[in-house]
Amino acid sequence: MDYLQRVLHTFNGGNWYGWKKEDDNGNKIPNSERMQYQHIKIIKDGATMPSEAEVNAKIQELKDAETANTNARITGKAKLKSGDALTDAEIKALFGE
Repeated sequence: MDYLQRVLHTFNGGNWYGWKKEDDNGNKIPNSERMQYQHIKIIKDGATMPSEAEVNAKIQELKDAETANTNARITGKAKLKSGDALTDAEIKALFGE
């Protein structure tokens, strides 16, 4: 699953959206282009569309967290080799919770 879909699932309790098959003019949207913010459609009653800025901010948060986890794994491995103490983040990155 790509970042957009992973983030969209964090809004409205998950499974609230689908992808439009046609644009506003009735033209078919190619499958390779459908999974974009502008082609989201709400399919769950009561769900609200997050703004594109909110979605992009969540995507950046997810990317930042993945980068931090990767960095913690790298430094944690180096510390294990050198005998230095690990931080909690490094322990979690290496061994999980």
